[in-house]
Amino acid sequence: MHPYRTHTCSALRIDDEGKLARLSGWVHRKRDHGNLVFVDLRDHYGITQCVIDVSSALFPTIEAVRPESVLTVTGTVVKRSDDTVNANLPTGQVELTMDEVVVESAADVLPMQVFGDEDYGEDMRLRHRFLDLRREQMQKNIKLRNGVISSIRRRMTDAGFMEFQTPILTASSPEGARDYLVPSRQHPGKFYALPQAPQQFKQLIMVGGFDKYFQIAPCFRDEDARADRSPGEFYQLDFEMAFVTQDDVFAAIEPVLGGVFEEFAQEARTGEARTGTKQKAKTVTKPPFPRIAYKESMQKYGSDKPDLRNPIEMSDVSSTFRGSDFKLFASMIEADDKVRVYAIPAKGGGSRAFCDRMNSWAQGEGQPGLGWFTFKSGFEESLGRPYDNPDDLEGETYWDSDEWGKYEVTEVFGGPIAKALGLERTKAISRKVALNPGDAVFFVCGVPKVFSSFAASARTKIATDLEMIDDGEFKFCWIVDYPMFDLNEDTGLIEFSHNPFSMPQGGLEALENDDPLDILAWQYDIVCNGIELSSGAIRNHRPDIMIKAFEIAGYDQAVVEEQFGGLLNAFRYGAPPHGGSAPGIDRIVMMLAGEPNIREVIAFPMNQQAQDLLMGAPAEIDAARLKELNLKLDLPKLKKGQEPEAGKS
Repeated sequence: MHPYRTHTCSALRIDDEGKLARLSGWVHRKRDHGNLVFVDLRDHYGITQCVIDVSSALFPTIEAVRPESVLTVTGTVVKRSDDTVNANLPTGQVELTMDEVVVESAADVLPMQVFGDEDYGEDMRLRHRFLDLRREQMQKNIKLRNGVISSIRRRMTDAGFMEFQTPILTASSPEGARDYLVPSRQHPGKFYALPQAPQQFKQLIMVGGFDKYFQIAPCFRDEDARADRSPGEFYQLDFEMAFVTQDDVFAAIEPVLGGVFEEFAQEARTGEARTGTKQKAKTVTKPPFPRIAYKESMQKYGSDKPDLRNPIEMSDVSSTFRGSDFKLFASMIEADDKVRVYAIPAKGGGSRAFCDRMNSWAQGEGQPGLGWFTFKSGFEESLGRPYDNPDDLEGETYWDSDEWGKYEVTEVFGGPIAKALGLERTKAISRKVALNPGDAVFFVCGVPKVFSSFAASARTKIATDLEMIDDGEFKFCWIVDYPMFDLNEDTGLIEFSHNPFSMPQGGLEALENDDPLDILAWQYDIVCNGIELSSGAIRNHRPDIMIKAFEIAGYDQAVVEEQFGGLLNAFRYGAPPHGGSAPGIDRIVMMLAGEPNIREVIAFPMNQQAQDLLMGAPAEIDAARLKELNLKLDLPKLKKGQEPEAGKS
């Protein structure tokens, strides 16, 4: 017999009754029933109930072991009585007698419990991550992560992609975030950088004559944590293809992402993990995924990461307010030609109480408020005479009527904006955003670049409060046609808006002849349920185009040669047109697991301050090691009364 187990803790069934079996695992919990003590023994695969009588010579051993001690138990498989069967466990029809017990490892008193659903703080969970990982939900999440990565690898290989590994110690590159730097002992005063992404290496692989590259790539960025971004390091499905257009890239990756989400959609049943309620698997957008131009996305959704489960689309109604009697918006439009008014329809939100709540919410977000009007009614039965006075109707309203049989076609609007705009302008907006009786429409006014974030939040808030978002879907889309350049309002200088390595639409001719702010790039993002999974592009593979693009953004050729010399030099010896993308593994698993925070699907994440509480990183280095690396510390001086950070003196 194997020294530790003949079966896992999920394997025993009623057909094994009477057999001798050996299990090893952790003490999940103990239950004392007088003459009998039950121990739930747990391993990675499941739980088996073990039983011992108080008369057994082994009873003192079992009585003394604490939860999470590791045991090896040998005994006979016994059928449970009908009234003790546990239908929630695969092993629930049987139990194992404890005829032999070996305590492989005794546990001390636990700082946090593994059994149960108690909610511990993040610091506690990360400091004792080895215990946290034993908990049921974390076991499911890490198992799901393994399955997702395995599925991606299989799908990419089946599609003809080759897996590569690119360097971890490389040169610093200005790619939008801070590098993590590694001092070189052999080259005093010089540093390696951990790669923010394998961007240049994967392009060099294409120049090297390979056709389809991918890797599950570790990336390192010294940036702040967010719910959907882990500080320090993360993983992405990095891929690149030679001799491709944007359409080819989309056609290659859509079946991979769509297939993975469909494969694991059963894991993503909304709320099942926490409520125990069985729900249907989520539906997934079928390829080809919808494509939305960046400019259209910003106007309709206020974001280039739209959640298409939310059906609300904003409309530009600036022309309707221009020259109107609603002086607040009209004067802003007159004073600045960049000012726009966006209308956000709220289906079913036409109550005064809802409109007041939205206005209060906006003020809580630091805004002056939200303008609005409601569409109170459409077809109304005749009162025997036309409405000849707005005072006949409750509140501030406008109306219109034409005789039609015994009914009057009556459109009634409520709210101060409707009163100021007048009937015709109000009706025009109502029809543009397709209001029905019982609906409302809210307005934001200003320069879109400034208010878009707030408008996007308002759109989400309205849809959430009115329960318009379907949690049973994964809705994908591509955001395309990003501007190549943007104007820095503070400096007045032109900058790259997205990815400097992208090919401009129109190539060199566009760079030489068009207004830089009108040039679009072959750049694209893939978005699912309002979360950006990746950015990508058709790459700029020609040195002359690259040098011109950087020149427009304020970099002379010498700087480009210095910072990107390896890539630029390679392009001078024949580079194929190529493109790719890099969907985030952590974000994909987070979405499939239904977790709100990315740290729930990473085995050993850092906390929000980029600290590894388990291993104690980052840590101070002793003077001898610093000398070996030819480094001296120049730490910031503490202000009076300021405490040093944890781990620093």
